[in-house]
Amino acid sequence: MLWAVYCVDKPNTAAKREELLAIHRVYLTQAEGSIVFSGPLQNDDASASVGSLFIVNVKGRAEAQAFVDGEPFNKAGVFEKITINRMRKGRFNPGLVDLP
Repeated sequence: MLWAVYCVDKPNTAAKREELLAIHRVYLTQAEGSIVFSGPLQNDDASASVGSLFIVNVKGRAEAQAFVDGEPFNKAGVFEKITINRMRKGRFNPGLVDLP
């Protein structure tokens, strides 16, 4: 099952996010088998991260919750709000993704 995990950062947590970035990346590498897509949410001019989005393929809500519970940014209190929703695959057009 696909689950969208939408996380919004608390104000003034950019330094904490930067401090934890390497640990965060290790965590994501370890969870690679269940992450379909992930990335930071940014403000309009991409000058700051404002949260994170994870699309995970796990058996249920409990596993999606366990994923975000173990996420280093979450464990350190970076996230102000977390929303988890089950989702169904609709359209996916990787050719339209403009990756840096």
